[in-house]
Amino acid sequence: MMKRKTIKHLNLKASFLIVVYLVIGIALYSQNEKQLVIGEQPVYKISRASGPITADGKMDEASWKNAEIQSFNYFFRADKTVEKQNSKFRMLWDDENLYLFYEFEDSSLTARETVYDGRPYLDDCAEFFCLPVPDSLYMHFGFEVNITKVKYDYIVLWEFYNNRSVFIPDYNPEYQVGVTYNGTINNDKDIDKGWTMEFVIPLKVFRGFPRPRIGAKWAFQAVRQDRNLVDDKFRSTSTLFPTYDVKKDVHPPYRFGLMEFAGN
Repeated sequence: MMKRKTIKHLNLKASFLIVVYLVIGIALYSQNEKQLVIGEQPVYKISRASGPITADGKMDEASWKNAEIQSFNYFFRADKTVEKQNSKFRMLWDDENLYLFYEFEDSSLTARETVYDGRPYLDDCAEFFCLPVPDSLYMHFGFEVNITKVKYDYIVLWEFYNNRSVFIPDYNPEYQVGVTYNGTINNDKDIDKGWTMEFVIPLKVFRGFPRPRIGAKWAFQAVRQDRNLVDDKFRSTSTLFPTYDVKKDVHPPYRFGLMEFAGN
């Protein structure tokens, strides 16, 4: 009986993945406007790591000294000057992984979500959207993790039907996240300093796409959600690349920037 249940589970999982990729295929080839054009979008040069990197939120490996530093300069839903807190982003790669490092100033560390694939984006949260081609195909992989390391990962079919997007949370990739913070979480009575988050994302989680080579370009967006009150879900949002149309949130793939894989 156990064997039959296991086989049934595997068959259901395989069937689900087949349906997902068929749907993605339809979404990719049915679009005909709002393309990302190489040469028009900003390019982040992603340096190659020279040695192992551990996802501990400390950025103490020598390779990080070679990483390009970019700031989150585009703010949305921020109606108070104090909410425009500084953020920095770095990224590296090697033959096996992408490495991301987020560095945030934050006067109020806040996180309420505790459920996997819940809503960590309502908390202090780091987000990364990636499309492993240099184009604005209407899908991408999403990774969202709050300061207490609660994850929400998914595949997005952007504006799939009636201008509505579909988020598929059954993606469930395996990747590592490390966090450090200076302050206390969920205490509105003190003033905190900030936090960091470090990702190690295996390239194999980008299923169906070839691994990058030196000179390859992928589309991506990095996002910060900044929540400053425990009992108030309002938060400001900042991005690495401008999205322009805030009403459509931060997921429009035709507003992604590009990463270019560089050598040592």
